[in-house]
Amino acid sequence: QVQLVESGGGLVQAGTSLRLSCAASGRTFSTNNMGWFRQAPGKERQFVAAISRSGDRTIYEDSNKGRFTISRDNAQNTVYLQMNRLKPEDTAVYYCAADRDVLLYATAWRYDYWGQGTQVTVSS
Repeated sequence: QVQLVESGGGLVQAGTSLRLSCAASGRTFSTNNMGWFRQAPGKERQFVAAISRSGDRTIYEDSNKGRFTISRDNAQNTVYLQMNRLKPEDTAVYYCAADRDVLLYATAWRYDYWGQGTQVTVSS
């Protein structure tokens, strides 16, 4: 069992940066791939980025490449999402998720554990 708690969201202006954190409880953090997803009002949950257990592999949704960076610190049981050059369309609730599978997925239903989310609002 993995419990996930996101933090770092807030209200920011377009063009600025924000770093989200996701703290995981339990001793199995390093055995899970981790992902970030987001959900805007009235829209489906959307993949943002994912990182492998050791951090040696990452995947991104195409529109986020070059702006967002996912990273993890297994010693701190934490995964991060650095978001730069934020746009109003990045406004959403951001969720982190953990996946026990070996392969790295961009699909929400593959993930086993979810946090409660943190709100990110980008004003124009």
